[in-house]
Amino acid sequence: MEVVVASAVGVLTASGIYLVLRLRAFPVILGLALLSYAANVFLFAAGRLAINMPPVLSKYGEASYSDPLPQALVLTAIVISFGMTAVLVMVALAAYLKAGSDAVNMGAPGTGAEDEEAGS
Repeated sequence: MEVVVASAVGVLTASGIYLVLRLRAFPVILGLALLSYAANVFLFAAGRLAINMPPVLSKYGEASYSDPLPQALVLTAIVISFGMTAVLVMVALAAYLKAGSDAVNMGAPGTGAEDEEAGS
């Protein structure tokens, strides 16, 4: 089970980094969402992976239970990441409607792209 969760975190992180490095706004937003999912799965796995066990209490005082703190942290992180994704989508949509493209065109230093942006 640990190998599956570790592989899922690795794939989510690698996919998120790949999408963040793209030069388009919407893949960057999707990459940030994947990175937040990877962090959530990692936090959730940090609370111990107990299979076929009750979430907190168990019979006869057995000590194997899931820690509720990482579950609460993941729940909070999901709400925050949903709100931030909504804000980023609105900012990217406004930039797309204004510029007509979602390309991130920062220009290389010394090409004058910064001077054109400062003058407008």
